[in-house]
Amino acid sequence: MEIARKFKSIFSDVPILGWILGIFTAVIIEYYLGYDYISYYLGLPKIPVLFGTLVMLKDPMMIPAVIGYDLIVYVVPIFLIAKLTTFFTNPVAAILEKTPLWLSAIIHLIFFYSVLHMWAGINDYRELVVKLTLISIILTISINVINGYQGEFSCSHPGFMAIGAYISSILTLYFFVSDKTFGAAVLPPAFGPWFFPFALVAGGIAAALGSLLVAIPSFRTRGDYLAIISLAFMFIVKSAVENLNVIGGARGMGGQPDYAPLPIIFIWTMLCIWIVHNFVTSIMGKALNAVRDDEAASESMTVKTRKTKMTAFMFGAFWAGIAGGLFAHVLTYINPGMFSINRLAEILAMVYFGGLNSIVGSIVGAVSINVLGEALRPLELYKWIIIPLILILVMIFRPYGLISFKEINAKRLLRSRHKREQGA
Repeated sequence: MEIARKFKSIFSDVPILGWILGIFTAVIIEYYLGYDYISYYLGLPKIPVLFGTLVMLKDPMMIPAVIGYDLIVYVVPIFLIAKLTTFFTNPVAAILEKTPLWLSAIIHLIFFYSVLHMWAGINDYRELVVKLTLISIILTISINVINGYQGEFSCSHPGFMAIGAYISSILTLYFFVSDKTFGAAVLPPAFGPWFFPFALVAGGIAAALGSLLVAIPSFRTRGDYLAIISLAFMFIVKSAVENLNVIGGARGMGGQPDYAPLPIIFIWTMLCIWIVHNFVTSIMGKALNAVRDDEAASESMTVKTRKTKMTAFMFGAFWAGIAGGLFAHVLTYINPGMFSINRLAEILAMVYFGGLNSIVGSIVGAVSINVLGEALRPLELYKWIIIPLILILVMIFRPYGLISFKEINAKRLLRSRHKREQGA
């Protein structure tokens, strides 16, 4: 604890802009020196992906080399540059504080995305992992609206995800792709990327409407009925798409155009975070928290509990449908097995690992579980023993997750050292 406190005091004057600059320096070092020099002289066959976890698990003899690589490329440059550039980053952060908050946030996000894009662009595997992780963030935040802020236990998210994936895929394939399923394209393929946001929104709306099949009967009751009905809904959706040969049936549906590059997914993820944050901090979000804490008391205080719960449920389902549409167009193939009980287990693991009632916790949970799952991939079946064990430990020592009941405070996050010292 003393070491952590001392470490925090040393870097307390570093604004978030300084950390981004440090990460950018590390990415530049890896991009230009990682393969030809650092990896070569450390005896690594190539640039290690996911910070070398895959290499260490496959060949334990490479552990010292991987640790050395991470120190040289990431740890030392990030902390050194972040600390040494405070004379520059703090004045810049102070200038940005004088601009509107939304403008300052956008500028920081542009810098952050530039670094993320360069890091992911080093190889295709990294880019795919980043894309799927961003989609997982949308899924985790959306289910947190229901399971966290609403206080219910829903198991229907894979079903909502499937509806969004299939509806958006049908629209893009029908209008912009010539294939055996839907025939010749109706519109020129060049219009596809401009139409894609509408296809995603259509998939989200379809998922929100589908959620009424769960919300209407389940919210007339109390207790665990929502979990039972929502689980049944997930299996109904999976069984339905398996038996609809017009959309591929059990074989799945492929050939979706690649309309979901990294910039598009990043924008949708940031929109999700911003909109959900505004929702849960609005009057509706406060009402939702009141219903979660004491439904009877909320009803007596004129809160329309059933309308509040149904609105939140449809809202969460909408974003699950958006995530499903992005997922389908990243992989350019979907089948019913992708939206089964395994997908539900992953989504629940992310939300409960990160923390309930917290957008920050949802982001941490999605990133942690995705990276951990990829890092443990060489262990094959053993990873499904390790990850549940970690979740059990978290549930024992942190029942509400690692970061629970914590909202994003952009104004505090983006402030400079001067404001921190004033305690603003």
